[in-house]
Amino acid sequence: MPRHTFKKAERLTNKKTFDQLFKSGKSIVVPPFRWVWIEIASPKHQVQSPKSKEAASIGCSLGIWSLEFETWNLKLGISVPKKSFSKAVQRNRIKRRIREAYRKNKHLLYPEGQKKMSNGVYEVLYRRYGNPQKKNLSIALMIIYTEKTELPYSEIEKKMLVSLQKLVESIK
Repeated sequence: MPRHTFKKAERLTNKKTFDQLFKSGKSIVVPPFRWVWIEIASPKHQVQSPKSKEAASIGCSLGIWSLEFETWNLKLGISVPKKSFSKAVQRNRIKRRIREAYRKNKHLLYPEGQKKMSNGVYEVLYRRYGNPQKKNLSIALMIIYTEKTELPYSEIEKKMLVSLQKLVESIK
């Protein structure tokens, strides 16, 4: 059972990453969303060295794997243009609906259990770079709402499912 959370660590907050995203990011359009993404380097974390040579040759790589695996993730930002929705109440309501639809369906990007490289973006990066954790890779995503009218949550969720599937295919 996937965990349906959207923690602060999963949010796109770095201004340099935002600038990079719009300068050199790839994009797809699945109405009412425009997805922009870029592969970014994750911050490196300190890993303690094993006590014995035997541990280093046998189990150290597994320990490093699990530690680095926890640090590799997707960062998400959501944008609703002020030009289309002049009132902040409307923009915030749409962003809440998008965030909720993403939170409930992001398991399409992450494999179950996060230890297996079975599907989605993890598998794509694994095939492209070998072990993405050793390269310290992450993906920064930006969802831009392009519709001129406010859609109900049920419609946003349906479109989110379609666009997440298309996003995984296009990253391949």
